[in-house]
Amino acid sequence: MKIAILGTRGIPNYHGGFEQFAEFFSVYLQKKGVEVYVYCSSIHPYKEEKYQNVPRIVCSDAEDKIGTAGQFIYDLNCILDARKRNFDVILQLGYTSSSIWSFLFPRKALIVTNMDGLEWKRTKYSPMVQRFLKFAEKLAVKHSDYLISDSIGIQEFLKKKYQKDSEYIAYGATLFETPDFGKIKHIVESPYSYDLLIARMEPENNIEIIVKGYIKKESPRKLLLIGNHNGTKFGKYLFETYGSHPSIEFLGSIYDMNVLDNLRYYSNLYFHGHSVGGTNPSLLEAMACSCCIVAHDNVFNKSILAEDAFYFSDDDQLASHLSLDKNQVAIANKVENNKNKIRYQFDWEVINKAYLDFIEKCVQEKKY
Repeated sequence: MKIAILGTRGIPNYHGGFEQFAEFFSVYLQKKGVEVYVYCSSIHPYKEEKYQNVPRIVCSDAEDKIGTAGQFIYDLNCILDARKRNFDVILQLGYTSSSIWSFLFPRKALIVTNMDGLEWKRTKYSPMVQRFLKFAEKLAVKHSDYLISDSIGIQEFLKKKYQKDSEYIAYGATLFETPDFGKIKHIVESPYSYDLLIARMEPENNIEIIVKGYIKKESPRKLLLIGNHNGTKFGKYLFETYGSHPSIEFLGSIYDMNVLDNLRYYSNLYFHGHSVGGTNPSLLEAMACSCCIVAHDNVFNKSILAEDAFYFSDDDQLASHLSLDKNQVAIANKVENNKNKIRYQFDWEVINKAYLDFIEKCVQEKKY
């Protein structure tokens, strides 16, 4: 079986969720003896032909020169290249800039698409872009042989909207089992003396509701916000509006995973405000880092956390949770339950095997 992974900037991961998955899954496939290739952008900083024995197919990407339009050209170049290589399966991760070229996919290859989240719901996009994303979503559903949803909410949406079945396979994570407060003592004074939020500074992540609730309660702890507040208009607004409050501290972007994991582990409360998309990687990472999670009340978060979190819909509900102490027994039970979910449901080995099993099943179905 010859598999191509398409739709990311490439491996190793220097960007985000799909790139991380492509890295982990391709290495897993290679070790299982599967012939796998990953399409990579020409502006990716890693320049070797292979990564951990996985061949990288580099295609021209003009995003650095012409902006977002370059992503469409890059995806077109990847699909045109795939037409020459006789793949059995093309695993398409996302559809935003690739589905408009769906008619060019090689006809003999099985097209399996991870549908990502409901991108058109993101408020950072203009109405015109949101309409395009709905159109792109429709094309991806139409031109894929099989669909994968990384959350129950997305699976239910696809069934209701398009009458299409999809395979539910979540995102993955790895338990964090080597805490070291020394890694973060330059940032915080003591363990559990702060609460934490890690997110892109976008409206749909409900950051302002969290900040308002925090200020309303006048918590004795500080709320640390990690994310590029200079990178978006909304981030700049948040910083200008709340950055001077004594209980709110904007730390900007932090990319050192060891620092991030330790900050999660030693936080008292971890706020997860994401309301759009499927299984969010940062939520699983918080679960893997033994966080006490206070999450926005929506189907995506509840399908993962169930009873093992506290929920909010507005700033008053958020404020009502600020008296929680991570060391309480009831909270410790929720934390342990979430760790067990990572261990048995969302561990990367479990997720990788589920993907391979599903792809093999799809190939067998096509034969018959």
